[in-house]
Amino acid sequence: MSEAAVSESIADLTPIVGANLRRLRVKRGLSLERMAKASGVSRAMLGQIELGQSTPTINVVWKIARALDVSFATLITERAATSAALVRRDRAKLLTSQDGSFTSRALFPFDEPRSVEFYELQLAPHSVENADPHPVGTTENLVVTRGTLDLQLAAGRHQLETGDAIFFEADVPHSYRNPSAEPLVMYLVMSYANRVVGK
Repeated sequence: MSEAAVSESIADLTPIVGANLRRLRVKRGLSLERMAKASGVSRAMLGQIELGQSTPTINVVWKIARALDVSFATLITERAATSAALVRRDRAKLLTSQDGSFTSRALFPFDEPRSVEFYELQLAPHSVENADPHPVGTTENLVVTRGTLDLQLAAGRHQLETGDAIFFEADVPHSYRNPSAEPLVMYLVMSYANRVVGK
């Protein structure tokens, strides 16, 4: 996908994330000030996101989701009109890291919040993506389909090659590193424990 297409896909998420953030924040009776304190995202940034004036990075969406106790997908979800949802590659909604080296594409229908989510992750050569702890009980099941992954967990470091998979508890800080000169492609199944679906 071209850089222009990626930028367009990311921009497409801006109004969706903004509307969902406002709806969920108001539903919980949270002011922007309280939301900022709970999420660690500035009041100004939250306001810009709600107004569709700023496209949040992956880490910002995670912080907001954690503060609202909803899944990542809840914030990027549009309700589908039918019971079948086709996710075309050329119309994918991508989220990216601030420097553009890490992208995440949801591979499941955007119809409702889920307790299990499926993503395609890509990490540029010689890049690192640091992930904050997810809610307690969250697990990740990763498989590398191209390249080499150095995964750093609290319990230690793991190197995965193409075809290797790993399952781990993701409620601790963790980081993905691509040590090679080739792009890294991974597929991720994320499961949330005791999540109330449809919050």
